[in-house]
Amino acid sequence: MAAERRFRAACGAPLALRCRQHSASCRELALRGPRLQLRSLSAATSAVWLAAYGLFALSENSMVLSAAIFITLIGLIIYLHFVKIDQESLLVIGSLGIQVTSSYASGKESTTFIEMGQVKDVVINEAIHMQKVIYYLCILLQDPEDPQGISEVVPLFQSSKPRLDCLIEVYKSCQEILEQRKTAPQSS
Repeated sequence: MAAERRFRAACGAPLALRCRQHSASCRELALRGPRLQLRSLSAATSAVWLAAYGLFALSENSMVLSAAIFITLIGLIIYLHFVKIDQESLLVIGSLGIQVTSSYASGKESTTFIEMGQVKDVVINEAIHMQKVIYYLCILLQDPEDPQGISEVVPLFQSSKPRLDCLIEVYKSCQEILEQRKTAPQSS
């Protein structure tokens, strides 16, 4: 069963949250941001090439045009492969752990897996940034030496930066699975 809801990012960009329940203790939450717009890409490329053509007209050096084309293409490849994230997903498996995946515009994926034994909790945290309160979802990792302590905070959805209403949906979904995990050993 998959359901998709529309939300907004902190900057106002549209986001789509797709929730897919694979089983009672396995849920996938994928947050898709806006795709790369061909119009803005064309405008940026045209601006760089027009500036390069202006410099070429003044200097009459063809290296300026070659450098502009080369820099634009290399910049675009770097942007698509290392910067522009199209989708961030969270796969929560109650008996195994949490997998965090970022899918870049070039098709590259970056995946991190956190074992459920390391997860202390999933929480919504708040921070003050530029005279504004922002909220973010994070995973609290349990300190191996101190069961009550926290060793690390792993922030989620860093690229899409969803607003609080979207974070609450993801938080509730994660907490349902974490609660099942906490109550399962007691009922056996």
